[in-house]
Amino acid sequence: MQPNIENNLKEIEEDIKKYSKNGAKLLPVTKTHPVEYIMKAYNLGYRDFGENKVQEILRKKELLPQDINWHLIGHLQTNKVNKIVGVAKLIHSVDSIKLLKKINSRANELSIIQDVLLELNISGEDSKSGFDNEDSFKEIIKEISDLNSISIKGLMTMAPNIEDEEEIREIFKKAKKIFDYLSKISYNNFDIRYLSMGMTNDYIIALQQGANIIRVGSKIFGKRNYDV
Repeated sequence: MQPNIENNLKEIEEDIKKYSKNGAKLLPVTKTHPVEYIMKAYNLGYRDFGENKVQEILRKKELLPQDINWHLIGHLQTNKVNKIVGVAKLIHSVDSIKLLKKINSRANELSIIQDVLLELNISGEDSKSGFDNEDSFKEIIKEISDLNSISIKGLMTMAPNIEDEEEIREIFKKAKKIFDYLSKISYNNFDIRYLSMGMTNDYIIALQQGANIIRVGSKIFGKRNYDV
């Protein structure tokens, strides 16, 4: 049974209006879903879509309208940087100085500015990567500020897959605190605008805590995996 994509999108947009204090953007996550599903959202006016894998962005980019803005939200390996810089509108998952430098180097070769988000791992899970607290940023901010072919647009985080809503709320609250801290930094390559957090199971909590991008997939397109 195919999902009712239009109704699902409307429901989430209503939640955004209800729970977001300052407005937020819905980023439909299309990983593993077919181009027909993406086109349904596209025809409803959506132009930004999130994917987990570089190769899936490259495949779908060839099959879909060229005015789509692709967001890479999954882990980026350094050996895939050259393929995605200049293709993704926004890379959400920059989790190390090493990766930042690699992206900056490739963007410099292409004479472009690549927009990125820094990934937080506040929960400290071994299965997730990223910067873990405000102090870790204080130590590396000067090093980041010297990279002139990237633009730091904000932060991304994921809560652990747990049922404890209060723990999830605390993680998102900490992310917002770090976001507010970085927003006050005035380096040329800092343009802090986006706090990307919240997925199908926890986006309402994320909205309540200040997320202005939510990344929602299965609530829109269903849980079954499809071929491209």
